[in-house]
Amino acid sequence: MSLDYSDLPHFDFERAAFVRGFPCVAGVDEAGRGPWAGPVVAAAVILDPDTLPSGVNDSKKLTPEKREELYAVILRVAEVGVGMADVSVIDRDNILQATFAAMIQAVAALKRVPLLALIDGNRAPRLACLTETIIEGDGQCLSIAAASIVAKVTRDRMMIDLDRQCPGYGFAQHKGYGTPEHQDALGRLGPSAHHRRSFEPIRILYESAAG
Repeated sequence: MSLDYSDLPHFDFERAAFVRGFPCVAGVDEAGRGPWAGPVVAAAVILDPDTLPSGVNDSKKLTPEKREELYAVILRVAEVGVGMADVSVIDRDNILQATFAAMIQAVAALKRVPLLALIDGNRAPRLACLTETIIEGDGQCLSIAAASIVAKVTRDRMMIDLDRQCPGYGFAQHKGYGTPEHQDALGRLGPSAHHRRSFEPIRILYESAAG
């Protein structure tokens, strides 16, 4: 089956799965693998082929306002599950395993167990269903793109709330990523309990403080 690689993600991967005997397909993606602070969040989305949301794209290519708008639409027309791994899990197990744990939670949170999960990237967690990976899937596969939006909006909201609980670091602005502003705040305040000690920039600060 030929796939239409247009500018926006499409539903061809899901339709191909239907033809192969998988009538229930979920797209799975994460947000927050790279930041120095905060959780990693994953989402799983099962789209209704009769009510596909329009304008869905890789969350990184959308403005915050558009992500919020599409997030509301996706929650209205699709089945959605969300999972999260906090800093303690990230530091204990590493970011890849924490991401997999969040993805497992997200799929488990769906009302239906999908027969197939399409995973963004080149590695997949062990799920209760079959999995297929799609490199740069958030830019190609509609279900994965929808999951990327849900994961990103959910995590951004968590970081805004974390900014209220732990002021001074600018979490609401940079969402935990390693920006110059974040680095400056770390220099002034030192790491918080929400920073990932296993990530090198934070580990160095902890070692400096201990030494």
